[in-house]
Amino acid sequence: MRRFKLALFISIVLIVGLALFSFWSNRKQGSRNENKLPPILNEKADKCLEKIRFVEDKRGEKTWELEAKSVYQYQDQNMLVLEDIKVTFYAKEGRTFFLTGKQGKVYQDSKNVELVGDVVLTSSDGYRLKTHSASYRDSEKVVSTPDPVEIEGEQIRLTGKGMLVNTEDRTFKILSQVKTQLRGKKKI
Repeated sequence: MRRFKLALFISIVLIVGLALFSFWSNRKQGSRNENKLPPILNEKADKCLEKIRFVEDKRGEKTWELEAKSVYQYQDQNMLVLEDIKVTFYAKEGRTFFLTGKQGKVYQDSKNVELVGDVVLTSSDGYRLKTHSASYRDSEKVVSTPDPVEIEGEQIRLTGKGMLVNTEDRTFKILSQVKTQLRGKKKI
């Protein structure tokens, strides 16, 4: 039961983070090219912002906050590229979630999102998910990675290779090489 709650918790947090990311970027429609990640500091970027900070406020309460070292817009690909990303999500029940990554791509027409490089999702109640990359496909409502995944909490550590989270079915799968380590409560 605890393992199911952990999986559900992690999937919800990751999906909310990626969905908010795609919502933030969905301002224009057009064509896309998802095959190639443009290099950071590419001179072909149409627009560039440095040291950005966006905050979403609903009904007087902060819901999320995004910081990035830089954002590059590629209008011909209808894509944003973000560098050194930090996103903080404020849940209604008082929990806070922190998502970080080295680089992100947001495809504005499809609402698909890719994070690459030291992707870490941490919760204020002690859970941490680490992987190299994660992608969100909006049309399928799926978050996935082919990379090794590590999930850690106070009483559990779960590792494996590949992850698939279906947000509609609310399912969470580690695809292969799964290892779980349960830790007992510390005695005083």
